[in-house]
Amino acid sequence: MTGQARRNGAALGAAGWGLGVLSLLTAMPLAASGRLPDRLATHWDSGSGRPDGSMPLWAAALFPALIWGVLAFVVVVALRRTGARAGGGIPGWAAAGLGSGGVMLLGGQASVVRANLDRVRWQEAGSVTGGVVGTLVLAAAVGAAGLLAARRAPGAHRPASSGPDMEIPAGQRIVWLARASNSWLQALAALTGLLALAIVVSVLAGLTGLPFLLAAAPFALACVLVLTCSSVRTRVSEEGLDVAFGPFGWPARHWAAQEIESARVESRTPAQVGGWGYRLSGLGTTVMLRGGECLVIHTLKGKEFAVSVDDAERGAALLNSLRTRHSG
Repeated sequence: MTGQARRNGAALGAAGWGLGVLSLLTAMPLAASGRLPDRLATHWDSGSGRPDGSMPLWAAALFPALIWGVLAFVVVVALRRTGARAGGGIPGWAAAGLGSGGVMLLGGQASVVRANLDRVRWQEAGSVTGGVVGTLVLAAAVGAAGLLAARRAPGAHRPASSGPDMEIPAGQRIVWLARASNSWLQALAALTGLLALAIVVSVLAGLTGLPFLLAAAPFALACVLVLTCSSVRTRVSEEGLDVAFGPFGWPARHWAAQEIESARVESRTPAQVGGWGYRLSGLGTTVMLRGGECLVIHTLKGKEFAVSVDDAERGAALLNSLRTRHSG
């Protein structure tokens, strides 16, 4: 997948996250309006823990959404000023900011709604301390995850001669890096993740019972599995071939150079291998993220593994050269 396509996929995921957070922030208090007082407690005294400030229901619904809109606008402006990352994805600071900011606002809104639920007056609202502490911890974890995912993203591959084989000068180490992603799979992961998040937030806000939390499990599992199969990073070096999946580069597969009998380039389509993602078929194992050029290895055990990445010919040439060096 080209850098432009990766940028489009990242932008699509960021837009989906932004709209999802915005919808949940406004929908939570409105959905519970029948069980809330006319004014909602929105501020608590740090000493006594009692509510000492309030807002009308409509303001409590729109104010966090306004904060979220300002945060998203600032991030977009900063991205336009600094330029896109070479790899085509969202920079780590932007992913961390949007991720942790969205979680913090959602957790705060859920805590406010839960504290005011089934109260006659806003002065009777319960405490939000537990919810706020849990939200801060989760927001910090999400921010750290965004930074970690960005740090694991590879840079551009180093140039090397093209062809089925290449000569590597003695003492020189060459590394080939490639990345591929599928924006539609990433969008599906974002959708299932937002559905799981909506269920969790509704439970935290007290809008649904705790047993309803089990309904989030299938969506959360689907989100993790689809996200893991939606992108891949491939690395060829003296140690052999490494293929890492998902934004965090885990799970990963490794083949030592001496385990590979040959490497080649082959054009494959999703129809040939049975669909998208991690596929098992008569052609062996294929990581199919886009139809077309694939790097294919044939191991000494007689198994084949293919991954759809750009510039696969260069990776195959380097693998064949490394195999020849080790066998010699």
